[in-house]
Amino acid sequence: MSSKNAQQNQTSKKSNSHNPTLATLLSIVPGIGQLYNRRYIKGSILFILFAAFIIAFYDFVTHGYWGLVTLGETPRIDDSRVLLSRGIISLILTVFALTFYVGNIIDARKDAKRIQEGWTIPSMREAFRDAWDRSFPYLLITPGLFLLIFVVIFPLLYMVFIAFTNYSLYNAPPKNLLSWVGFDNFKALVTLDLWRKTFFTVLSWTVIWTAVATTLQIGLAMFLAVLVNDPRVKFKRLIRTVLILPWAVPAFVTIIIFTALFNDNFGAINREIIIPLFGTAIPWLTDPFWTKTALIAIQTWLGFPFVFALFTGVLQSISSDWYEAADIDGANRWQKFSNITFPHLMFATAPLLIMQYAGNFNNFNIIYLFNQGGPAVRGQNAGGTDILISWVYKLTFETSNFNMAAAISIILGLIVATFAFFQFRKTKSFKEEGNY
Repeated sequence: MSSKNAQQNQTSKKSNSHNPTLATLLSIVPGIGQLYNRRYIKGSILFILFAAFIIAFYDFVTHGYWGLVTLGETPRIDDSRVLLSRGIISLILTVFALTFYVGNIIDARKDAKRIQEGWTIPSMREAFRDAWDRSFPYLLITPGLFLLIFVVIFPLLYMVFIAFTNYSLYNAPPKNLLSWVGFDNFKALVTLDLWRKTFFTVLSWTVIWTAVATTLQIGLAMFLAVLVNDPRVKFKRLIRTVLILPWAVPAFVTIIIFTALFNDNFGAINREIIIPLFGTAIPWLTDPFWTKTALIAIQTWLGFPFVFALFTGVLQSISSDWYEAADIDGANRWQKFSNITFPHLMFATAPLLIMQYAGNFNNFNIIYLFNQGGPAVRGQNAGGTDILISWVYKLTFETSNFNMAAAISIILGLIVATFAFFQFRKTKSFKEEGNY
C-alpha cells in the first residue's frame, strides 16, 4: 500500500513539474511541444507536415510574394496576371499555414496544462479514436471548403487586386506589365468627367430601377394574392395557376418576346395599340425614358408570380378567427388589412422580399437581353438603361477596362451587402429569431 502511494506521489510530482510555458515555447517548431508532452505520434505527424509544407511550397510561396509585390520585371516574359494569381494562392497557403501553426501552439499548451493537472496521457488506440471522433465533421466539410476557396474566394480576391492595378486594353499582359496604382481607379470614378458622369448616372438609374420595379412587382403580387384569397372569389386554383404561368416560362424567352412586341417599327404594341389610339409610335428602343418604362413593366410581369406564390401561402396560414374577431370589433377592410394581413405577410416574407430587391439590383438578364443596355447616350460610356452590373459586363468584355470594371464591382458588392445586412437586422423576423 505504501509503495502504491509512493508511486502516485511520484506521478503527481512529475505532473506538477510539467511546464506549459516550456511546451508553448518548444512548439515554435511544430511538433516539438507535443513531443515534450509525450504525445510522440502526434508530435511526429505535426513535425512531418511542417517539414513537408516547407519543402513543397517554400519556393512557390516566396516567388508568389515576389510576383504579388512587383507584378513582374521583364515584359513578354513575366505575365502579371499569372504572377498575381500565384501571389493570391500564396496568400491562401500562408493563411492555412498560420492556422496550422497557431493551432499547434494552442494544442501543445492545452495538453501541457492538462498533464500538469494530473491528466493521464491516452494510449495510441484511445488517442486515435478520440482524434477521429473530433475531426470527422471537419473531414466531411474539407472538400467543400477547398471548393469554396478556389471557386469563390480566389476569383473575388483576384477581382479586388485587379481594381488596384492599371489593367486595361492599352496596358495588357504579357506585352505590358501591370503596376499597382492604389486608389486611382476609384478616384477616377468621382473626379474624371467622363467616368463621374457615367458612374452617377448609372448608379442613380440602378437605384430607381431596383426600387420601382421591385416595389411594383411586390405591390401587384400582394394585390392579386389578397384579391384571389377573398372567400367570394370562385375557381381559386385555376386563377392561381394562370397567375403563376409567367414564372413557369423561362425568363429569357419572355424577354425576347417582349423585345419583339416593343419594337419601334413592327412591334405589336405600337402597331396594334399605340398608333391606332394616339396616331404616333412610341420609341421604345431608341429613347432612354421609354426604354426604362418598358423594362420596369416587363420586370413587373416577370417578378410578380414568385411573390404572388409566397403571399398566397402566407395568407392561407392566417387564422380566420382573427378576421372574425376584427368584424366583431367593427373593423373595416382597410383596418383588417393594415393590422392583420399586411403585418403577417411582411413578417413571413421579409427576408425573401429583401432578396428580390438585391436580385433586381444585379438583374443583368433583362437589361442586356432587352436592348443591350441601350440606347447610346452622348457623353458617357454606358447605355441609357445600363445598370451597374451590365456596365461592368461591357467594360470587361467589350472595352477591356478590367481595372475600372473591378473597381465598380467592389462598390456594387459593398452596396448590396450593406443594404441586405441593415435590412435583415431591421426585420422583425431577424430580431425575434430564437424567441420561439
